[in-house]
Amino acid sequence: MGNYESMDPKDIRELIRKQVITGSTAGMSKGYTQANLVILKKEHAFDFLLFCQRNPKPCPLLDVTEPGSFSPSLIAEGADIRKDIPKYRIYQDGVFTEEVADITEYWEDDMVGFLIGCSFTFETPLLESGIPVRHIEENCNVPMYKTNIPCQKAGMFEGPTVVSMRPMTPVDAIRAVQITSRFPAVHGAPIHIGDPSLIGIPDISKPDFGDAVTIKEGEIPVFWACGVTPQAVAMESKPSIMITHGPGCMFISDIKDEKFSVL
Repeated sequence: MGNYESMDPKDIRELIRKQVITGSTAGMSKGYTQANLVILKKEHAFDFLLFCQRNPKPCPLLDVTEPGSFSPSLIAEGADIRKDIPKYRIYQDGVFTEEVADITEYWEDDMVGFLIGCSFTFETPLLESGIPVRHIEENCNVPMYKTNIPCQKAGMFEGPTVVSMRPMTPVDAIRAVQITSRFPAVHGAPIHIGDPSLIGIPDISKPDFGDAVTIKEGEIPVFWACGVTPQAVAMESKPSIMITHGPGCMFISDIKDEKFSVL
């Protein structure tokens, strides 16, 4: 990762625009909030805003752009959501059609961007408390899974909750609950600990998004609601077009993590 963890978000975003950084942003710009992205046409924006309001665990909103604006001015003045994420996914009528590094050619004047809290944000306080984060240790993407936990429907949008998973010892898991509960704007406390089959995950070694990580003897899986949920929702709800971040490839804001801590 080089010195990316200590770099300013603006400098990271510049490297992303130049396509020097093309993969997961986990651990980059340590201490700054990262965000998931959803872009929709204005005709679907209210339904999705309502969906986020009804599903704050997987979809905690940090910013919403004005129609036609590609600058998330509340969290990163001057940034460009068309270029400042390493990988984007294009969903057309619910079908994942392409992964690209720049969405300028897809941008339309009536599009609205939704910036959604990301669990990468609370990984810094986990690490500072001595709790290992396995996907950072193994230099890969966090594993993410579709579950049998339904989201609350809003307008046309419905689908399953997606979770991210981090393996921990039971003692660390208890401490992680305490730490992440302080960050409701970035998913907050875990929604499940232990047996993955209870939330509809048949094989923990085969994530639906991201990469599998090592689960060591004596560790248990800990699951957080995940901002990749809108991608599963897109496949089920089938809007004409939805543009999202590539899993693990986040927008890095200029806002410090502490702003979203409730304690």
